[in-house]
Amino acid sequence: MAEVEESSKPLFAGLSDISISEDIPVEGDISVPVSSQNADNDLSTLDEPVKDTILRDLRAVGQKFVHVMYPKKSSALLRDWDLWGPLLLCVTLALMLQGGSADSEEDGRPQFAEVFVIIWFGSVIITLNSKLLGGTISFFQSLCVLGYCILPLTVAMIVCRIVLLGGTGGVSFAVRLVVVTASFGWSTFASTAFLADSQPANRKALVVYPVFLFYFVIGWMILTFSTSQ
Repeated sequence: MAEVEESSKPLFAGLSDISISEDIPVEGDISVPVSSQNADNDLSTLDEPVKDTILRDLRAVGQKFVHVMYPKKSSALLRDWDLWGPLLLCVTLALMLQGGSADSEEDGRPQFAEVFVIIWFGSVIITLNSKLLGGTISFFQSLCVLGYCILPLTVAMIVCRIVLLGGTGGVSFAVRLVVVTASFGWSTFASTAFLADSQPANRKALVVYPVFLFYFVIGWMILTFSTSQ
């Protein structure tokens, strides 16, 4: 009978005896700090003029060019990666190697599409090789570094085009050989300086070797380039 009487009592019958002290606050104000809203607005670029956006991106690309020309252990290319610089360098190099003539295929010079595919396909293969060997760098970060480090070879291509204006003799070839060799070494050194810390210590040679071949192929295309007669 006692169990029946207890079960017949209301479930919240004892709550009427509980009193809330006046000292305990039962009200409050839920609000978002004004400073956090301002911070979000400062970081937003939706209302930014297109001109400011383009100039900011160009400054970022220029800063990465400086990092490549003066390579050192820095996370600038890895932290703020982009593909605008590599795309610009790739298009510039492909256009100069093609020579801008319609009969470049007949005179043995590489086509624009060939250079474009070699550069990007080679970068993807090196990136996949790095990831399979246990690299901690992301896919697009590796593409960014490899693409930006083409800058010395692009400068070498410009110098070679200028040298070829004076002829294609032995002196011209010697000058181009020195310029391309120096640029090839600079590109390889710069890329390994940025990518070295992201690879296991016992597998760095396996990562550097494809990078060496990648820039060697590009350097060979630049060295063997000759203007149409």
